[in-house]
Amino acid sequence: MSESFAGTPQHLPADHPPVKGGKVGVLLVNLGTPDAPETGPVRRYLAEFLSDKRVIEIPAIAWQPILRGVILNTRPKKSAAAYKKVWSDRGSPLAVITQDQAQALQARLGDAVMVDWAMRYGKPSIPDQLDKLQAMGCERILLAPMYPQYSGATSATVVDKVSDWLREQRWQPAMRTLPPYHDDPVYIAALAKDIGEQLDALSFTPEVLLLSFHGMPLRTLELGDPYHCHCQKTSRLLQAELNRPDIRVVTTFQSRFGPAKWLEPATDDTIMAEAAKGTKRLAIAAPGFSVDCLETLEELGMEGRDTFLEAGGEEFARIECLNARATGMDMIEVIVRRELAGWA
Repeated sequence: MSESFAGTPQHLPADHPPVKGGKVGVLLVNLGTPDAPETGPVRRYLAEFLSDKRVIEIPAIAWQPILRGVILNTRPKKSAAAYKKVWSDRGSPLAVITQDQAQALQARLGDAVMVDWAMRYGKPSIPDQLDKLQAMGCERILLAPMYPQYSGATSATVVDKVSDWLREQRWQPAMRTLPPYHDDPVYIAALAKDIGEQLDALSFTPEVLLLSFHGMPLRTLELGDPYHCHCQKTSRLLQAELNRPDIRVVTTFQSRFGPAKWLEPATDDTIMAEAAKGTKRLAIAAPGFSVDCLETLEELGMEGRDTFLEAGGEEFARIECLNARATGMDMIEVIVRRELAGWA
């Protein structure tokens, strides 16, 4: 026998190996990133990401020849060039900021809880980090996908990966999963406070604020995925909480991929359309992303800016995600503590 959950020693044989137990863990999980902004690592990352049946809902017998024969021979070079534009001395922004969030949450929760982080695709992997938490004595683990809006292609695939790991464990920890928080008053208030402060700090007042969410194929909505509804509800609640009648708010979806019809309106099309109809001052925020990453820094902040200015716009601003700043960490602490109730 090991120690009890409360930590009270039991009668052990003299030769019994030491067993750690009684700890509570939290694992923050985000989407993923290549190990380096180079073609090889990007190809490995995309191969894992685009082979997930939750992400690409096409039978493997039809999809894999396209993936292996075309996409992985063309897209990695272009994606690597984009990653190089945002890569820092510490590495990929997505991984760096997620790590910062985990460290900040650890400081807030104290020694009663062990906090770590993982990437669904790439490193550190979910299985490796669960192994680590279990080895440190975590018998109860809160899985925290950092996706405010639920989708089968994001939140569900994190749970799938954990389930695969659990299937291999003789001694399984108890697990809880942080639910989506797209309409949580704490999340909406944090977004409104942080975005409002960034808007006030600009040298201009935007005529339009785009709220850009990551796109999904339209068929996901038709098949019952709640993602589109979650995004729209976040936008409605955020607009009301911001209470900025001087700024027109528009909800859009970015990062289209492939020939299928995606959720609309598209962010890039909307940027061009706004400039074409005379909008001169535009800001863009990404409330569906918990941290800044390639899609916010390069796609919105660089490509979006270029598109708007070349189409006739004059002032453009990218609003940062909540990241690991105090407002965002206050929100994460509240929702994590809520889900840890009875455990810690």
